[in-house]
Amino acid sequence: MARAADFAYFDHDDPIAMAHRGGAAYGPNVGLENTLGAFRRAVAMGYRYLETDVHATADGELVAFHDSRLDRVTTGRGAVAELPYAVVREARINGTDAVPLLTELLEEFPDARLNIDIKAWAALEPTVEVIRAHDAVERVCIGSFSERRVRAARRALGPRLATAAGQVGTGVLRYAPGLVSRWLHTPAPVLQIPVLHRLRGREIRLVTPGLLAAAHRLGKQVHVWFHPWSDESAEEMNRLLDLGVDGIVTDHIATLRDVLAERGHPLAAG
Repeated sequence: MARAADFAYFDHDDPIAMAHRGGAAYGPNVGLENTLGAFRRAVAMGYRYLETDVHATADGELVAFHDSRLDRVTTGRGAVAELPYAVVREARINGTDAVPLLTELLEEFPDARLNIDIKAWAALEPTVEVIRAHDAVERVCIGSFSERRVRAARRALGPRLATAAGQVGTGVLRYAPGLVSRWLHTPAPVLQIPVLHRLRGREIRLVTPGLLAAAHRLGKQVHVWFHPWSDESAEEMNRLLDLGVDGIVTDHIATLRDVLAERGHPLAAG
């Protein structure tokens, strides 16, 4: 059974504060998600855990980018997987910032730990290659909405790699105890789950004292993230920390910084 304490990635005394796409709702970062500038501002604020996503271009370059297409947040158009990197690198996020490579994040922030969501199968092999090239296995945690991709990354990179469970099947947690048990007993040392899930018009609260207790008995951590429609206020963050979550992944990095400081866990601003 994989326990978080066995992985260097989780070697952190305080609750883990993770900047989602660099902290996309923080004033200077609005419109600049997954940019080097956003990550720099998060690191300067004291964040040492950064969340990003990866896609591979048509010629195999690995970019830190959430969407499968450039259209929503950049000046470019088209599917990342169908474009060469020479085209992708000319696109500008919010009209100003280039789409970064994962390599750039690993090189610019050598003291940071990266939570990486592999968004497509085409990005799996390039992700493995980049992590190996930077000897970064102990600096990263791999997650994906495809559990098969997570298992493939674990096989490729070995037992020192931290992986995340919990992104698949969360809507049935309240209805399939057997599935929950198997999910808790995966090799992943951390569960990364949304605070709420919408199912058939209902909002289901996934982060409960029972779930946290079960995960902690098995030595796993529980990190929570927020849908755009869910409450991401200081009050909600405090409620989750009071419940005992081990980490919070947020776009609102200034809010979480202040919450942690008030609770006696100030971030070490650089």
